[in-house]
Amino acid sequence: MLLKFIVRAFLTICVTFCCASCSMLGDPDQSFSWDLPGNFPAPRVPEDNPMTRAKVELGRHLFYDKRMSVNGTTACATCHQQKLAFTDGKALAVGATGESHPRGSMSLANVGYVPRLTWANPLMKRLEHQALVPMFGSDPVEMGLGDKKVELIKTFKDDPRYQKLFARAFPSNTDPVTLDHITKALASFQRTLISGDAAFDRFSRGERAALGADAQRGMALFFSERLECFHCHNGFNFTDSVDHGNKSLGEVSFHNTGLYNLDGKGAYPKRNPGAMAITQKASDMGRFRAPTLRNVAVTAPYMHDGSIKTLEEVIDHYAAGGRLIEEGPHAGNGAKNPNKSRFIPGFILRPNEKTDLIAFLNSLTDYKFLKDERFADPFEPTIP
Repeated sequence: MLLKFIVRAFLTICVTFCCASCSMLGDPDQSFSWDLPGNFPAPRVPEDNPMTRAKVELGRHLFYDKRMSVNGTTACATCHQQKLAFTDGKALAVGATGESHPRGSMSLANVGYVPRLTWANPLMKRLEHQALVPMFGSDPVEMGLGDKKVELIKTFKDDPRYQKLFARAFPSNTDPVTLDHITKALASFQRTLISGDAAFDRFSRGERAALGADAQRGMALFFSERLECFHCHNGFNFTDSVDHGNKSLGEVSFHNTGLYNLDGKGAYPKRNPGAMAITQKASDMGRFRAPTLRNVAVTAPYMHDGSIKTLEEVIDHYAAGGRLIEEGPHAGNGAKNPNKSRFIPGFILRPNEKTDLIAFLNSLTDYKFLKDERFADPFEPTIP
C-alpha cells in the first residue's frame, strides 16, 4: 500500500509539473531560449527579472523610442547604435538637451556579462538599476527626464501599441505600465545583445581559413607576455571584468593606463578621476574598467574620454607605456603615473608587427551582430 501511495504521489507531481511546463511552453510570449555561441556561457539573470520573449521585445521598442527623453529627441539607441556595436562614434556622448558628457558611450555588446556597469562605478551592478541613471540623472543630463516619471508612464499607457506590449510582457499585472517594468524590459533586451561570431571565433571553432596569416601573427602578439594585452582583455569577452551564470562571483577590475599625469603625482582631469570618484581612494585615481575588445574596430574613438582617435594610436600609447602630453592643460607624462597598471610597461613593436596586431583586432568584428534584425529598430521598415 505504501509503495502504491508513493508511486501515485510521484505521478501526480510529474503530471502537475509537466502540465505547468507545457502551459509555459505553449505561451510563446513567456518562453525564452538563449542563442549562444558555442563557447559562451549563459548570462547571469536576476531572479526577479526572468527572461521572456515578450519582455525582450518590449525592451527593444523602449530602447529605440525617443519619447524616453524629455524632449523626444533622444533614445537609448541614439548613443548606442547597432552599426557601431552600440556606441555612437563620438569622443564624448551628448545628452538630449545638448550637454556634452565627460565620457564616451560604452559598447553594449555582451553587456549582460559585465559585473560592474559604466566606465568606473564599482557599485553599479545591475542593468535594471543602471537604466535609471541616463533616464533621470542630472550630472550629466542624458535623457533628461528628471521629475517627468508620471508623464513618461502616461505616454506608454496611452499608446495602443505599448498597451499590448506591456500586457504581453507582464501578463500577471493588472497595471503593467510601471517604471520598474520599463527598466526590467530594457535590461532583458540588453542581455540579448550577444556578439560572438567574428572571424576570430570561427577560427577558434576550427575554421582555419577564417583568419589570415597576418591576423594569426597578430593574435600571437596579443596573447604574448611581451605585449601584455591579454592580462586586461582576456576570456571569451576580451575583458578581465566578467560574470555569467556559471560563476559564483563575478570578476571585476579597474585599471590606470597612464593616459594622464597632470601634476606628476598621478592626477587625471577633474571630470574624469576614474573609480576614485566613488571610492574616494587616492590609489583609484585614473582607474577605469577595461571594455570588451569585441568589435573594437568600429568603436572609435578610444579610451573613456575618446581622446585617442585610431587603433594605431592606441597601440602607440601602450607601446610607450603611457601617453606623453607635452603642452596644454593636460600636459604630463602618463608613463610616469605612479598609479599606472603594472601590465603597461611599454614595448617595442616593428611596423609589420603593428600591422599584424591591427589585423587581429579587426578580426574581432562580428558583422552579423552589427546587422542582426533581432537588435534593430522596430520602428524602421526592414530593408531587404
